[in-house]
Amino acid sequence: MRRLRTNITRELPKPNPYAKSLDGEFREKAFNEERCLELKGKWRDTVFKVANDKPVDLEIGTGVGLHFAYRALKTPDRCLVGMELKYKPLIQTIRLALSQGSQNTAVCRFHAFDIDLLFNEQELNDVFIHFPDPWTSPKKPRNRVVCLKNLDILYQLQRPGSVIEFKTDSREYFLWALEEIEKSKYKTEFKTLNLYSEGGPYLEANFPTTFEKIFVKQGIEINFIKLVKT
Repeated sequence: MRRLRTNITRELPKPNPYAKSLDGEFREKAFNEERCLELKGKWRDTVFKVANDKPVDLEIGTGVGLHFAYRALKTPDRCLVGMELKYKPLIQTIRLALSQGSQNTAVCRFHAFDIDLLFNEQELNDVFIHFPDPWTSPKKPRNRVVCLKNLDILYQLQRPGSVIEFKTDSREYFLWALEEIEKSKYKTEFKTLNLYSEGGPYLEANFPTTFEKIFVKQGIEINFIKLVKT
């Protein structure tokens, strides 16, 4: 499998304050692209210090961490890992979660296409992918995180009964992803091209981020799908 090159934090010639805090102030809760490799199969034991039956969820692409912090506080009986490549949002995410009192969170700087390097089979539970880069301009669908290759990997990493939530404002991306999902092993629990008019209980359970609120205010329809590993 082709691996994607990610710059190494310790090799940065002039690390910014966010890169420094990754291995400094937040070292126990935030892991760089090298240290997180040591956690494969050990997230429950080493990071969260919980039993093997405790759920460990994952958010791919945390942004500034609003949903991440919300999810951590809403489900204190579950553990939550955030994955993000950019230093600033990565640190903003864990800082926000910790400032709100969450004890069940951790973040890692890593590329989603290499996720199999971070988790063993059936180590993960639920996965959240909200508003990832749609890669529509230029058109590079091979870079889209919701694709058949990644779905196949996630299916192996998740425990039975776990779900994937995918939400995007890009209709082009969503329709393309639906074709990929059809070829995967996942069962679709619910899907809609307009969460805010057709979501029902899924809309009631939805947490809108700042950008999502802007999209909705602009009249942009929010595409949403919930998948289940049976």
